[in-house]
Amino acid sequence: MYVVKAPFRADQVGSILRTEAIKQARLDKASGKITDTELRAIEDREIKYIVEKQKEAGLKAVTDGEFRRAWWHFDFLEGLEGVEGYDADTGIQFANVQTKTHSVKIVAPIRFENHPMLADYRFLHSIAGDDVVAKMTIPSPAMLHYRGDIEYAPYISDKSLFLKDLATAYKKAIQAFYEEGCRYLQLDDTSWSYLCSDEQREVVRSRGFDPDELQTVYKNLINEAISEKPADMVITMHICRGNFRSTWIASGGYEPVAETLFGGLNIDGFFLEYDNDRSGDFAPLRYVKRPDLKIILGLVTSKNGVLEDSDAIKERIQEASEIVPLSQLCLSPQCGFASTEEGNVLTEAEQWAKLAHVVSIANDVWNEQ
Repeated sequence: MYVVKAPFRADQVGSILRTEAIKQARLDKASGKITDTELRAIEDREIKYIVEKQKEAGLKAVTDGEFRRAWWHFDFLEGLEGVEGYDADTGIQFANVQTKTHSVKIVAPIRFENHPMLADYRFLHSIAGDDVVAKMTIPSPAMLHYRGDIEYAPYISDKSLFLKDLATAYKKAIQAFYEEGCRYLQLDDTSWSYLCSDEQREVVRSRGFDPDELQTVYKNLINEAISEKPADMVITMHICRGNFRSTWIASGGYEPVAETLFGGLNIDGFFLEYDNDRSGDFAPLRYVKRPDLKIILGLVTSKNGVLEDSDAIKERIQEASEIVPLSQLCLSPQCGFASTEEGNVLTEAEQWAKLAHVVSIANDVWNEQ
């Protein structure tokens, strides 16, 4: 395994545009033309291909591109005992577009037992090689609280029991991935960005939550979930403002949550979206007080294929370094390229060029090739 500790100067959020072979295989599986076993064999082959492409781009952390998933979050959550997927009345509303109608509900006690994504990580770990780190991405526990409909009566009457069981399930998940060899785990979370958005804060209120109290709930939930993390395991978090077909949900800088996020969460590093004006400025980074906390600046967009000006990116890194030491900063795209299987609106070639661009800029800035 690669010896430099993650996160890396040039890193990535994780999801990759589905290849044409994957898209066709999913259609063939849905129509009954191929079996689950045949689908998995195609997934294996395509994941091997994209792992090599990530290495060619110069990345030191590789993922399976989330190629076995339809969604960045629902697939994992549905793998928990007590959680079921269902067809909702509407999809998730993004800017001028909605996702497919799907959601999750909690119908029994939440447990982590024999989760199918353990096998997914096991395969990635087996093919990654010794020159890179195999990175696993899963949704933050806050996402089940935020997106899940509670139908299990004891959780309806006792919200603290729900949070306790959810944290316990994630403790088991973290240990299980660790035992499979995982040393780099990423929690993906959109809830924190919603708490930065005036519009989404109203949505939060309409769901019966106080936005400011929810910060404390999620801080405690996440800290408890990762409280037994092995010492040699890195856990980062990606704060996302929404990423579906190159559209978005939330707008607003990190100021409303910065003190809690950077000063209260026991996370090793934060992947932050900073690719446009909707993301705000670097001022909230003043709450980064821990010298061991890494901030991965998402200055390169994954929403289109246009390569950013290298000098402009370097200037923004320099600007951020006036608040957080350069030694604590890294660079990545602002999000993955396919948070859902539909993917963003750019080509595979443009995607690989983006990742190579991140590596090139990072090598120039930190000179740690």
